[in-house]
Amino acid sequence: MPRPGPALELGTGRGRVALPLAAMGVQVHGIDASAAIVERLRAKPGGEAIDVTVGDFAAVPVEGRYPLVYGVFNTFFAPLTQDDQLRCFAAVGRRLAPGGAFVLQGFVPDQSLHPGGQSVRTTHLGRLYPGAIRYAWPSELDLMARLAGLRLRARWGGWRREPFGPDSGVHVSVYEHAGVAAS
Repeated sequence: MPRPGPALELGTGRGRVALPLAAMGVQVHGIDASAAIVERLRAKPGGEAIDVTVGDFAAVPVEGRYPLVYGVFNTFFAPLTQDDQLRCFAAVGRRLAPGGAFVLQGFVPDQSLHPGGQSVRTTHLGRLYPGAIRYAWPSELDLMARLAGLRLRARWGGWRREPFGPDSGVHVSVYEHAGVAAS
């Protein structure tokens, strides 16, 4: 459970994380680029309680300090340049409360799916959504964090704190201000 104080979600979307956290009593603020998606969030029960800023989350256009800033479901890969991702790390560092945590969750590409550099496979086809991402390997995220004055506190291979290793398909990475003792 997050420590007392507000949490900030990067890429709030329809609220699949913000709404359950708010229902648990956590004050949640969010940033999302889409006013239409924010309206869908607000239409849900409890959605009006989520304070969402419409804008570019790479700039973290909010005020205040947060004990928890998070980006899940690969949201951090939405900024399409390394510079924008680094700008996001730096802005989060300015908004992160002392002793706070910046939690990122994302996929780790399976290189075996890309022999010769390219591969297309279909396991299920449902709805199609246009989209673009700029993936960053966990080691690159660590470097961006370090350049922004943050450091890796912990990394797991899933939300149950599974060990992270070469076969991990996802990572949950927790960053903190550099020079802060891990708690």
